Amino acid sequence: MARKILVVEDEIGIVVPLADRLRREGYDVETAMDGETGLREAMVNRFDLILLDLMLPKRNGMDICKELRQHDIRVPILMLTARGQITDKVSGLRIGADDYVTKPFDMAELLARVDALLRRVPMQSGEPLTGYRFADVEVDFRRDSVTRSGKPVNLSTKEFQLLRCLIERRGVIVSREQLLADVWGYDGAMLTRTVDVHMLWLRQKLEENPKTPEYLTTVRGLGYKFTG
Repeated sequence: MARKILVVEDEIGIVVPLADRLRREGYDVETAMDGETGLREAMVNRFDLILLDLMLPKRNGMDICKELRQHDIRVPILMLTARGQITDKVSGLRIGADDYVTKPFDMAELLARVDALLRRVPMQSGEPLTGYRFADVEVDFRRDSVTRSGKPVNLSTKEFQLLRCLIERRGVIVSREQLLADVWGYDGAMLTRTVDVHMLWLRQKLEENPKTPEYLTTVRGLGYKFTG
């Protein structure tokens, strides 16, 4: 399975050849040319690495890095910056960036840094989950069953599918619209309240404190995330 890389860079003369080279190296590459788009992509999709320019329109790289870490998105971040001041580099590392290169960069050096960062991240297995455990909850995907403290929990079919969808994308924010499409097969924002109601029921059955959930969390304005 190809490792997924998000390149957030607004200079067309950099992003096109960089993305092409990464694809030739065998990576699955997505691009974004402004900060808002890059942040949205990083929040709702799973990547193995983000190449993030510091100076971007709409949202700068520092803000994006800080917000991702605040939402506990731990994907490695390699900063791309034209700035040479050591203070900018230190600031980036302090808010959660893993490494940096200064533009103009040598492609061979950049690829070596990409490879080094990706070696730290286990490749996502393509094998389907057969079960999952969090807190005192155990989910058996083969039997479509859930227990809590060893006792059966009665979930409806849609509640179980919703739980499975979130666990399979654990650590990734999933929008209400995406959950509605994946679990109910609907395509329409008018029905996203259905997702909220089922999430409420799931929390009441599985969370220690449903009003302040630890695992089935809400990311305001974006959707839901399983954090177990």
